[in-house]
Amino acid sequence: MKAFIVDRYRKKGALRLGEMPQPALRDDDVLVEVHAAGLNLLDSKVRDGEFKLILPYRPPFILGHDVAGTVVRVGSKVRRFKPGDEIYARPRDGQVGTFAEFIAMNEADVALKPKDLTMEEAASIPLVGLTAWQVLVERAGLRKGQKVLIHAGSGGVGTFAIQLAKHLGATVATTTSTANVALVESLGADVVIDYKTQDFEKVLSGYDVVLNSLDGDTLQKSLNVLKPGGKLISISGPPDPDFAREQGLNWFLRQVMRALSFGIRRKARARRISYSFLFMRANGEQLRQITSLIEAGIIRPVMDRVFPFEATNAAMAYIEAGRSKGKVVVKLR
Repeated sequence: MKAFIVDRYRKKGALRLGEMPQPALRDDDVLVEVHAAGLNLLDSKVRDGEFKLILPYRPPFILGHDVAGTVVRVGSKVRRFKPGDEIYARPRDGQVGTFAEFIAMNEADVALKPKDLTMEEAASIPLVGLTAWQVLVERAGLRKGQKVLIHAGSGGVGTFAIQLAKHLGATVATTTSTANVALVESLGADVVIDYKTQDFEKVLSGYDVVLNSLDGDTLQKSLNVLKPGGKLISISGPPDPDFAREQGLNWFLRQVMRALSFGIRRKARARRISYSFLFMRANGEQLRQITSLIEAGIIRPVMDRVFPFEATNAAMAYIEAGRSKGKVVVKLR
């Protein structure tokens, strides 16, 4: 099968379009013919080798963390899906590889595609949808009447998280550039900070939750908008000891994570704020709940561009430029 392959870890290295064997099907796997694959900054970070200590993929391997497609075969223990089902998923770590004609995934990671979405729209959802869900619902327990700041509101996670937070009844503030103010307002943002002309830490205060996806400087400043008891949750690092424990990392790596996050954890503790790092995980059950929200018209996908599969490297370069509104997808069929 055709696939885009990482031959060696290299910063901004091009993926190679080549032939790889069709993936083997385990008893609890579904084999999916890929129709569309979403791109994420996680893909470029994995390719660059930023995660090789915690996600030790051995080159050559296929990249890609978001998929929509059709089930073509199922393992002997699979009960939830059958050939012909249209599905979407974020395959679990260790089983990624959606930039290919086929992928085998554990059925626990997979959900039926929302009925009214195209394959391209569906492929844009899983990673960002699950990230927003795990930050706002699972980790933050966000509820009606609370205030949340979502950084980078026009990005993939941001566009989804704004809509989910509004559904949960929160007041939503977001940061974005001048060009994207109308977009984030249309998604339901109550307070929009144009980072080109405003400093969010001087405008906002008394917030319950911050979802940070930006750099360390933004993370530090975010402490200033939270009230005591607030939660600072970062999906861009630094990783903390709880994450190291959840991942089952060895003693040495646990100490590395402890050291990396020591400064922000200490500053947060001094203000009675909790800091945590979230690395989203595959979860078909949560994806089914997200499907319900999409089918009810509560959340809509925000798409920037669809590239042909052959232009996957151009699509990667486009998202790395950091100007995409919502998600970028490659189309195979």
